[in-house]
Amino acid sequence: MIYFDNAATTQVYPEVLKTYSEVASKIWGNPSSLHSLGSQAGRILEASRKQIADLLGKKSSEIFFTSGGTEGDNWVIKGVAFERAHLGKHIIVSSIEHPAVKESALWLRSLGFEVDLAPVTREGFVDMEKLADLIRPDTILVSIMAANNEIGSIQPIKDISALLENHPTVSFHVDAVQAIGKMPLADFLTDRVDFATFSGHKFHSVRGVGFIFAKEGKKISPLLTGGGQESDKRSTTENLAGIAATAKALRLVLDQFEAGQKRLLAMKKVILDELATYPDVTIFSQMEGFLPNILTFGIKNVRGEVTVHAFEEHQIYISTTSACSSKAGKPAGTLLAMGIPQKLAQTAVRISLDHENDMSQVEQFLTIFKQIYAQTQKVR
Repeated sequence: MIYFDNAATTQVYPEVLKTYSEVASKIWGNPSSLHSLGSQAGRILEASRKQIADLLGKKSSEIFFTSGGTEGDNWVIKGVAFERAHLGKHIIVSSIEHPAVKESALWLRSLGFEVDLAPVTREGFVDMEKLADLIRPDTILVSIMAANNEIGSIQPIKDISALLENHPTVSFHVDAVQAIGKMPLADFLTDRVDFATFSGHKFHSVRGVGFIFAKEGKKISPLLTGGGQESDKRSTTENLAGIAATAKALRLVLDQFEAGQKRLLAMKKVILDELATYPDVTIFSQMEGFLPNILTFGIKNVRGEVTVHAFEEHQIYISTTSACSSKAGKPAGTLLAMGIPQKLAQTAVRISLDHENDMSQVEQFLTIFKQIYAQTQKVR
């Protein structure tokens, strides 16, 4: 079995699962309880928060736990909008954002907010000039992903940060779900970034846990009210075992960052160079300016889901760009936003690698690809 769908979710590391199991079985007090079991749980919670903050170079008071990327994106987009509505009601997100960002922003239109979608280039990068032109005196939030989940294009977060230095009243949110372990922290957690979203299952933690970074002094309205957990920002009993596991996973992933980068780049280059030799293959991801683990391509006139199932027959697992929309049978929204014709966009499939993959799997993938390419010749 070859798993090349790591942008959708990753396998939980054994060490992470061990941490989860130990905390779940031994530390079962509620962190909000006054008794000693609650205090013990509270210490684990705050130690996990501190570890995550230290790994990211942030303060513990700037880390707030969530159930994952979708909740985090919803919270930041809506929470900042509600908190800052008295200053303006204009929001900018890119046209290639994950639906958790884009749909949250568009939903706010029903409450009287104005939302602009910043266009991207043909290669999938936010157009800086057009973004700058969209900023208005009443703009309160700009949300741009660190790296695209469908094709892996790395967005110009440093350039956007420099642009927003001239607009201090605009909050800047970065969806960093695909970035952890794949990009240097400094490339997407600049000093100008006010909020960032993370999801544990994208970096070998368990599902159902994530966190946001909210810069000290930046206000955000809660979406969940109740018992006052997370400094009264997100009420609900914390998933302590999942949080401890996520702190462990983050450390493990960041510890192997440099070695992992080299490994991923080497595997991606071999695949890309080989696919480029096939005349009826369109490659949407490149080496320069893209994540080292994501490679998106299509076979002429072959729908993406056909390619996915063809590989599945050989126990090789890839996806049709975004796992969140693949079952809906929709073409890649990112590719359409880039100006790629719909028929071509519908051929797209995504390979997303991980440090756990190796060159023998790459070679096997390419052998099977050659067979599938030959089998689909009639439709081309």
